[in-house]
Amino acid sequence: MRAAMITALTGPDAVEVRERPEPVPGPDQVLVDVEHAGVTFPDVLQTRGRYQRRPDLPFTPGWEVSGVVRADAAGFRAGDRVAALPTTGGLAETVAVDGSMVFPLPDGVPSDRAAALPLNYLTAHFALVRRARLEAGERVLVHGAAGGLGAAACQLAAASGARVVAVVSTPEKAEVARAAGAHDVVPVDGFRDEVRRLTGGRGVDVVVDPVGGDRFPDSLRSLAREGRLLVLGFTGGEIPTVKVSRLLLTNTTVMGVASAELWADEPDLPGRQWRDLVPLIRSGAIAPPIGRVLPLQDAAAAIRELDERRAAGRVLVRVR
Repeated sequence: MRAAMITALTGPDAVEVRERPEPVPGPDQVLVDVEHAGVTFPDVLQTRGRYQRRPDLPFTPGWEVSGVVRADAAGFRAGDRVAALPTTGGLAETVAVDGSMVFPLPDGVPSDRAAALPLNYLTAHFALVRRARLEAGERVLVHGAAGGLGAAACQLAAASGARVVAVVSTPEKAEVARAAGAHDVVPVDGFRDEVRRLTGGRGVDVVVDPVGGDRFPDSLRSLAREGRLLVLGFTGGEIPTVKVSRLLLTNTTVMGVASAELWADEPDLPGRQWRDLVPLIRSGAIAPPIGRVLPLQDAAAAIRELDERRAAGRVLVRVR
């Protein structure tokens, strides 16, 4: 089979498409013939050896896919259309996935959108529902709102009855955020002042932050009393620090969101989350915005799109 492979830890340009043996599924694994694969920020980090999981070189990245089950396994039947979270190996024609990370697709969901659902929407669901315990009527500020995780957070927060303020860096990304359900869109520069204006000085109840970096202090200052700041990653490249006196004075909370680590401890959790999402998928309340779709031979260019922060909407790889 053909697969994209990271051949050196020097960035996206070291990704090559090669022939490699098909995977042999282990116990309770499902063999999926991949149609589309989503490109995610962990893929970018893995091309430089900066992600916590560091398989031996060469290896195939790819965290989320859509496709067709090849053979009966783990409660799935041959021919079932599924989305799946392999966490690695997805940028290939076939991948073996733990049964707990394979999810049945509702009728009518196209393969490209299906590939953009698992990682970001399950992570956003975990962040907003389990960690933040978001309630209808609350205000949510979302950084990186045109990216895959940010757009998912916008859609899920809006579907939960929250008022969503999106932070973006370009007019094009502003349109993506609005399409994802953001009620208000503000630029990165000066977002704290805009939040203060939009909320009458009160601030927001929840901040969704997959970016970190130098905007983190103003995110804290954008919280209302008893607000919650969700740390989902550091695409800005820097891990910020917190002056805890700020948390004390405003009764605010900074909380980590490490979904993959919890899924490893609670393997039945992703399936329960998926069942919560299915009605929203069927209704169209959540539908990932698709930016570019590139063929498998251009996998390096797809990863580079994220690395250079040019993506507006999801970047996908078409495998079949």
